[in-house]
Amino acid sequence: MSDLIIAACDGAAKKNPGPAAWGWVVADAEGTPQRWEAGPLGVATNNVAELTALAELLESTDATVPLEVRMDSKYAMQAVTTWIKNWKRNGWLTASKKPVANRELVIRIDELLTGREVTFRHVAAHQADGDLLNAIADIAASDAAESQQPAGTAHGSTEIPAPRADRITAAPAARKTAPARKTAAGKAASGKAPVIKAKFAGRCACGTSYDAGEKITKLASGGWGHVDCATTS
Repeated sequence: MSDLIIAACDGAAKKNPGPAAWGWVVADAEGTPQRWEAGPLGVATNNVAELTALAELLESTDATVPLEVRMDSKYAMQAVTTWIKNWKRNGWLTASKKPVANRELVIRIDELLTGREVTFRHVAAHQADGDLLNAIADIAASDAAESQQPAGTAHGSTEIPAPRADRITAAPAARKTAPARKTAAGKAASGKAPVIKAKFAGRCACGTSYDAGEKITKLASGGWGHVDCATTS
């Protein structure tokens, strides 16, 4: 028996909300993909798809073997490892005293994690040199969201989904840095957008979501997103 299971999971929603699905792939201790599965969710949000993917993965793996989970959703990862502590303490209310979104799924995952040795690893989505397992889970979830049909090893699929070029996000072209300018107050503007706390959950340009209360900033590509994404850009 392997001393470690390496896996990845991902969710997809063609609109937010829209036709959605979940997907996961399990590899051996060397990282070689062994089996995968994907399932439709009808109309759902991206966050629901991400959380469901994690729950389905946990239910499909041996709880007695250490598990490494790779995922690109900071929302799903932080929800079940960080934010959940305060949510429980606050009676399942957020810091703004609103009911926690997707509470049933978070509780389901929390129960599945109890007594297990699980390590979470965040990976960037849609990268040309990104994590192979994450790319496989992404394709599995995306295809299931479009077809609204279950798929995977248990459904007779003999091949592991192959990452596709159309799912890769091209790196932004390098831009010249504009010289600092003076504001009306006479102070030099650094060009950096302010960092704020999101009033509502949303979706970053990187393809993953952020939760209400999470720190976000204005991205060079337009819209709001993760602070790390702005730094990377």
